[in-house]
Amino acid sequence: MAVDILKTPIEFLRGVGPQKAELLKKELQIFVFEDLLYFYPFRYVDKSRFYKIREITEDMPWVQIRGYISDIELHGQKRTTRMTAVLNDDQGYKLELIWFNGFKFLKGLFLPGKEYIVFGKPTRYGRKFNIAHPDIEEVSSAAITQQSAMHPVYNSTEKLKSRGLDGKGISRLLKTLIPQVKNYINETLPEYLRDELKLPGLRQSLVNIHFPENNQSLARAQARLKFEELFFIQLKILSLKNNRTRESKGQIFKVVGNQFHDFYKNHLTFELTDAQKRVIKEIRSDTLTGKQMNRLLQGDVGSGKTIVALLVMLIAIDNGFQACLMAPTEVLANQHFESLSAMLANLDINISLLTGSTRKAKRRVIHEALASGNLNILIGTHALIEDVVVFHDLGLVVIDEQHRFGVAQRAKLWKKNIISPHVLVMTATPIPRTLAMTLYGDLEISVIDQLPPGRKPIKTIHQYDSNRLKVFGFMREQIKLGRQIYVVYPLINESETLDLKDLMDGYESIVREFPLPDYAVSIVHGQMKPADKDYEMQRFVKGETQIMVATTVIEVGINVPNASVMVIESAQRFGLSQLHQLRGRVGRGADQSWCILMTDYKLSADAKKRIQTMVSTNDGFIIAETDMELRGPGDIHGTQQSGILDLKIANITRDEKILKYARKKAEEILDKDPFLRLPENQILLKTLQSKQIGGERWSKIS
Repeated sequence: MAVDILKTPIEFLRGVGPQKAELLKKELQIFVFEDLLYFYPFRYVDKSRFYKIREITEDMPWVQIRGYISDIELHGQKRTTRMTAVLNDDQGYKLELIWFNGFKFLKGLFLPGKEYIVFGKPTRYGRKFNIAHPDIEEVSSAAITQQSAMHPVYNSTEKLKSRGLDGKGISRLLKTLIPQVKNYINETLPEYLRDELKLPGLRQSLVNIHFPENNQSLARAQARLKFEELFFIQLKILSLKNNRTRESKGQIFKVVGNQFHDFYKNHLTFELTDAQKRVIKEIRSDTLTGKQMNRLLQGDVGSGKTIVALLVMLIAIDNGFQACLMAPTEVLANQHFESLSAMLANLDINISLLTGSTRKAKRRVIHEALASGNLNILIGTHALIEDVVVFHDLGLVVIDEQHRFGVAQRAKLWKKNIISPHVLVMTATPIPRTLAMTLYGDLEISVIDQLPPGRKPIKTIHQYDSNRLKVFGFMREQIKLGRQIYVVYPLINESETLDLKDLMDGYESIVREFPLPDYAVSIVHGQMKPADKDYEMQRFVKGETQIMVATTVIEVGINVPNASVMVIESAQRFGLSQLHQLRGRVGRGADQSWCILMTDYKLSADAKKRIQTMVSTNDGFIIAETDMELRGPGDIHGTQQSGILDLKIANITRDEKILKYARKKAEEILDKDPFLRLPENQILLKTLQSKQIGGERWSKIS
């Protein structure tokens, strides 16, 4: 059997060895030759250009200059010692070079009258520029040839740098690796597809992605590798979707019956938006096919996803089936139970709540009613997936904020019936179109892109800490009008005691500014006992407190129509998605609502962009697009769902055109050859089987 050289352990590459290999494994997940080959540069330096000192500007990431070195001096003593030198170009301009360490061996190295090539990042200091720790090489024909090329720059870590594996060290390893393995790189795309798209071969592309001859060869290599990466993801997603469509039987909801019509005509107190009606028709169409529905319902905060879910549940009940709704937290599950119970109060429908806090005796009653079929709708948390929870005939599963559940958790609900229940996944986090195409490309997607009529848009304002007294005055005015207020602090992780201190300091300042008996203040954070947290929340819900000081535990699951002001402290420390979710806690009543973003004056460029975006729009889809541009797609829904987006070279925001084209090509190929059995597609089948894209068959779950 032939040995695959690409699977050779990385310690056997010359220049690595056991100790460096362990670091490469831990720091960069490079285990074998193939991992290093696919460890791409994150940028390139075009060293074909030489600058004059007078051409240097502040925004240059690097600069390369030819000149003579003079005035070498040591400054300071012991720990504060530094060395400086002056670079003189042929136009009489001067540039300071500076070293803070490692300069002892340099002092006698630079000879007068010799010309050198200096490369580094320029930094402005007063009215002049300098370069710290520049790369310096004596001018020679070899050096000029070396400088006239595209140079790769690789990510590294401090631990790797300490062992000589900085960006240059990794580049040296690749120069050793590529001659050994390039003849063993097998093509992954069929010839007809490469010819049609005018793509270079894989071997040529991998060589040029690391050591491109010029800009053109780099661009062609990038295009090939980006297309391949996105193409195989789409091919995998669409294959799974086709398999599910062929294999998965689903219950048929034949009728829209009495329960639906009674509720819709007599108990629905508002008119559905056109978007809600459209989504219900899409879901209704799915439930008539005899195939399992697997649909993602996305819509902004307050767009009315829950009422759509309820109406679909009623269709399931009209057809003799049970329905369940699983939420990620007890607070959200309780909210769903209370709102749905109130809406169904005048209908002959049994609905129950099952969470970790449900008492044993009550659990027994629920289990019996569920198994006998007397219980129509069960709302709950992950308690729903326990083995002891047995349905009589589960026809519909609704999962709210699905990204908070793991694949295995959702799979347990999916398996609660012999014939798979229909699955409706809901998310209040609007998903950019390109992200949805990749992360949920195997699902049918419905979007509620309208808010109910009569809702006043939330006004978002940015205030600096120096304007805090003005903000307190506005809060008093709102409380006088009978409104309630959230004040949220960025307790990102419960172990971050510093952030907890921020919260407690903020709480104390609020209490000083809004003293009893005129005002009452609640406090809620993640380190409180669940019972205490619930007690404080209920006080606010009942209107017994006017201000709730909290962390992001209130991000979902709190519905207080009377709350009209959301103050977000240290807003620069939140992501856009979280800011939008928090803002969605207000604006639920008829009154004008406000979101006030508090920051200090020191804001990074990204923080400024986030704040400006929040102030300028309430559109969750615009916010989601901006969020993905700033953060990238990998962090949108946390690590549970990010495996499929572990992209090495493509970026689904910047490479949207390539993504769409890759999906189009995948669709065309699978339409002609669904199982990839044609001889010309055997290479695709083999590659697809070898790639671990997306881990489990999550598409069959949601």
